[in-house]
Amino acid sequence: MAVEFHVTETEKGQRLDVYLASQTRLTRSQINKLIKDAHVSHNGQPARHGCKIRKGDVAIVDFPPPQDGELTPQEIEIDVPYEDKHLMVVDKPPGMPMYPGAGHLTGTLMNAVKWRDPIMANIGGPLRPGVVHRIDKDTSGLVVIALDEPSYYGLVEQFKDRTIKRKYLALIYGSMKTPQGQITLPIGRSKSDRKKMSTVSDRHKPAVTNWRTLKTFKGASLVEAVLSTGRTHQIRVHFSAIGHPVLGDQTYGLKTFITQGKIHIPRQMLHAALLGFVHPVTGQYLEFSSRPPADMEHICSLLEAECYNTK
Repeated sequence: MAVEFHVTETEKGQRLDVYLASQTRLTRSQINKLIKDAHVSHNGQPARHGCKIRKGDVAIVDFPPPQDGELTPQEIEIDVPYEDKHLMVVDKPPGMPMYPGAGHLTGTLMNAVKWRDPIMANIGGPLRPGVVHRIDKDTSGLVVIALDEPSYYGLVEQFKDRTIKRKYLALIYGSMKTPQGQITLPIGRSKSDRKKMSTVSDRHKPAVTNWRTLKTFKGASLVEAVLSTGRTHQIRVHFSAIGHPVLGDQTYGLKTFITQGKIHIPRQMLHAALLGFVHPVTGQYLEFSSRPPADMEHICSLLEAECYNTK
């Protein structure tokens, strides 16, 4: 993939390799290897090591195709509420895996991000560069992707310190006994199924989910869940453990129908609705919100209608 860079007044006088390193997030040695391998042109001619740039110069870097085990860019449309040269916030649709893995080598969110930003830093793993947190394939909503090393380490630190603000919307089975509450059951790998998480585990870690009920339907509730910790499948495991699994969760609940009206739930009804963090480079606090996707809003409307029909 070829990417053009146009030199401005403030950038003139730099060495070409220094300039391209600042623009691509690659190191100077990586840029010089691309120059040596004839992947860089300068004003239409093969680039030379150490040459100086002037205002109006055009440099083109032709990034070689990824090797086996590297992330392949794919032209997939994604919703990007925010993007700068350091990070990207994406509103992930349901059904899209975060990154390549067994059974889905392409068509993932990271394939789409790589297409949108082919020069993103390769930090965090070859198939998941810049991934500092994840949401499940069938969960929708907001995630932040680091595009360079300072952002990656800065965001990792914020997640470690639990200063990232995250709110989820979940449709759960049944009705809670109180308007709001807190679930503090520890979570670890399941003893019987190593692919699952459980609140009954030999090796567990503390997990805290704060919740409040937003709406009560007949046989279901819409709740807001705020994470104080970020354990794998935390919301799904916590609500299942107290007898109110997320609707459509075939791993932790099998509540795929609301029995009164036979409303089919096609996937787990979980949406990452709010994400807030301090920009790791600029220091600015950023906060983003996202409406539930169409299928989740449709289920809510069917549940609302079921309430009226049974009165």
